Amino acid sequence: MKLTEFIAAMEHIAPPGLAMDFDNVGLLLGTDRREITRVLVALDCTPTTAQEAVDWNADLLLTHHPLFLDGAKRILPGDPATAGAYILLRHGIAQYAAHTNLDAAPGGVNDCLADALGIFDAAPLPPESLGRIGMRGANIPETLGAFAAFVAERLGTAVRVCGDPVSPVSRVALIGGAGGSDVEAAHAAGADTFVTGEIKHHQALAARFFGLNVIEAGHYETERVVLLPLIHHLQALTNDVQYRLTLSEAACLGRIE
Repeated sequence: MKLTEFIAAMEHIAPPGLAMDFDNVGLLLGTDRREITRVLVALDCTPTTAQEAVDWNADLLLTHHPLFLDGAKRILPGDPATAGAYILLRHGIAQYAAHTNLDAAPGGVNDCLADALGIFDAAPLPPESLGRIGMRGANIPETLGAFAAFVAERLGTAVRVCGDPVSPVSRVALIGGAGGSDVEAAHAAGADTFVTGEIKHHQALAARFFGLNVIEAGHYETERVVLLPLIHHLQALTNDVQYRLTLSEAACLGRIE
């Protein structure tokens, strides 16, 4: 498959127009390789995932988080922000990122998170549409404490909870990654509980003021749920390319399929 064909498939799954203005998505490192036959998939371009791409003879590293989000004036092997890119460049391996466009896309990060957490009738969380809001289940009486335990088990992580453990959970808003800024949007949309990866102290205090329960479940843990579904979607569109989930992720994703 040509690189342009792979990009077309990714843009079908996660259109770049869905990305937020600050973002840096798309092809971030090019390659002279004429054919893309092996793609390694990960959340981040780290030295570990970049070296795994080299060792597996991948042609491209596909990540959720982009390189150079804050700009880069130099690419150095000793700089944690560019060490992974340095390895890829030395070996002629391309890198493509789908970030907030994959968060917002149908079947993307937040739809996968809603599916993993048993949220029904999930719809875009207004007004920005990255997050989702839906029902935990009208016929399942559930407390915040019980739902938090379910989230922890389902995502394979420890969680932090803000709210009364015996308060009822019914309408749940969620956003993978750092979604603390959406506390007010979740409250305005009628959610009683908000699940996200990271929330700052003042945002948790605002949630408490609104009477909104919060479950903080980890940036990495709330986003990695998209990786296997993304691979399956790409395989359906590009059956002449071999995809592999990076080994650092694969060990964590056995229960999220």
